[in-house]
Amino acid sequence: MSVSNPTLITFVIYIAAMVLIGFMAYRSTNNLSDYILGGRSLGSVVTALSAGASDMSGWLLMGLPGAIYMSGLSESWIAIGLIIGAYLNWLFVAGRLRVQTEHNGDALTLPDYFSSRFEDKSGLLRIISAVVILVFFTIYCASGIVAGARLFESTFGMSYETALWAGAAATIAYTFVGGFLAVSWTDTVQATLMIFALLLTPIIVLLATGGIDTTFLAIEAQDPSNFDMLKNTTFIGVISLMGWGLGYFGQPHILARFMAADSVKSIANARRISMTWMILCLGGTVAVGFFGIAYFSANPAVAMPVSENHERVFIELAKILFNPWVAGVLLSAILAAVMSTLSCQLLVCSSALTEDFYKTFLRKTASQVELVWVGRAMVLLVALIAIALAANPENRVLGLVSYAWAGFGAAFGPVVLISVIWKDMTRNGALAGILVGAITVIVWKHFELLGLYEIIPGFIFASLAIYFVSKSGEPTKGMLQRFAAAEADFRLNK
Repeated sequence: MSVSNPTLITFVIYIAAMVLIGFMAYRSTNNLSDYILGGRSLGSVVTALSAGASDMSGWLLMGLPGAIYMSGLSESWIAIGLIIGAYLNWLFVAGRLRVQTEHNGDALTLPDYFSSRFEDKSGLLRIISAVVILVFFTIYCASGIVAGARLFESTFGMSYETALWAGAAATIAYTFVGGFLAVSWTDTVQATLMIFALLLTPIIVLLATGGIDTTFLAIEAQDPSNFDMLKNTTFIGVISLMGWGLGYFGQPHILARFMAADSVKSIANARRISMTWMILCLGGTVAVGFFGIAYFSANPAVAMPVSENHERVFIELAKILFNPWVAGVLLSAILAAVMSTLSCQLLVCSSALTEDFYKTFLRKTASQVELVWVGRAMVLLVALIAIALAANPENRVLGLVSYAWAGFGAAFGPVVLISVIWKDMTRNGALAGILVGAITVIVWKHFELLGLYEIIPGFIFASLAIYFVSKSGEPTKGMLQRFAAAEADFRLNK
């Protein structure tokens, strides 16, 4: 396929703008706190949109529309579960985590917070949680690189190997240079681009297929069960898809946005903005996949790329239905989704390696300038490992994401949630929760028990472990005092 010049030019302009934002953020990055959390200076709009964009990776415009296109509305349970989970995360965790991290040693990372919150002098809690971050996030980063490679491969006819590097290079560049501020500012731009693409595309697909009635008749003619929310699903299947919502409580790249908010007062407004954005985006995604069934059944001559790989449904609709300039902007939205999540994940991995290993165990006296440069070096290291993992062209985006999402949701979700609402949680309880959650996910995934998504047993078993192990000991006086002070601060300012 020949390179479409308007689309290529649009991509180049978009990527150049993101890298330029990275260099602007570079000038505001003076120490490790700036590089990792932007100096806790995000207002409600940036907090909301960067949390949304960092969450909704390439699967939003590739994996989910592809699943809806293949199976109909029965796959939309995942969107319902995510909306519920995200809302509860904003409601119960966001504000409390913001004040708890500040009251517990002004923690910059989750391992840092766990270590301070539970007075872990051994360093074991910090090491284990940092290892969990590195293992699951490297898999997650690989999923983003696969999505970027698929985009470049199908848009510009590149080989998968070339597309792999083309898709990853820009994200690595601005994350390396600008750190957290670059990631958050670019996320805000990317979130705007994503919602534009996901509201415009289904409307144009509807018009191209002859309006709502014609579209729905064409979908029904293709297969009436496309409208059946319970098609080919069982109770366990529905629970597994809804269970994705549990993952929100434990995603370090989303929780980092809460920690970086300028104050608790910003959280309520950020919640409203973020949830509106999320509901519109997920609704648009489901509509793209669903209306795509009607379009491609009416136009079988152009359906081949989608029949070969259903995750390309959004890409193909954008290329067919829009002029190349607009298509370039819409396809940039996929790049935006990929880049926004990948950049956050690279930064969280870099933070874990820099703050939780290098500074804590290797160079306690390292200067702020040295730590920022070590952070940048770690971004490169993690990116190279993720690219190596993504090298297999058979990888499916949604499969890689579901495993990493479950790993974080089960290992960190219960620990984060319970640590901000229950004063009597102990260090051994936290340790038990992380280990039981992570191990359950790995074992459950390996044996594929009951056909149940591994996040659900992982979350339940980790929560039980935290409760029973914490009950066998008791928190120190200092832990109780800090918890009470943070909770009072939260109630005063929310």
